Amino acid sequence: MKTLIIAAASAATVVAFAPAIASAQDSNVSAYGSVGYSHHDLEGADVGAIQGRLGARFGKFLGVEGELGLGAKQDDVSVGGIDGKVKMNYSAAAYAVGFLPVGEKADLYVRGGYGTTKGSVTVPGAFVRLSNESWNYGAGGQYFFDGSNGVRADYTRHEFTDDGGKADVWSVGYVHKF
Repeated sequence: MKTLIIAAASAATVVAFAPAIASAQDSNVSAYGSVGYSHHDLEGADVGAIQGRLGARFGKFLGVEGELGLGAKQDDVSVGGIDGKVKMNYSAAAYAVGFLPVGEKADLYVRGGYGTTKGSVTVPGAFVRLSNESWNYGAGGQYFFDGSNGVRADYTRHEFTDDGGKADVWSVGYVHKF
């Protein structure tokens, strides 16, 4: 249920700003999207995801973005001496973003938000589904080669609720301004 709420909130954020994005020529609102890879360093396992983001930027300094990551790399683990696999199915989150322009083609940014992550652990004779929500925060930078296309790299910390641990997430990808 919480996943549905987060996904709906992310979609509502983008849809709510669609009219403003459509009239971006008349205002300081712009839209962007990115696709890339994220490495999730969980406590005891390293998994990866193909990640997509959609966002709206309001002027030079503020924005919002939604993020969806689909599991692409699983990890081998040992549970009580028994070998198994850890897999991330997906992660989804919504963020508030603060931008700091550092030139005509580059920005630094910080972001904070809330998300959910679903995954599983499989060992011989057992399969456990994992699910937890997290408060996320991080920083990164982006550089545009031209007016629309560039690269983006960032670090985000996921602090899982209910003493669920943490994850360090490193991401790199292609970003496009619409």
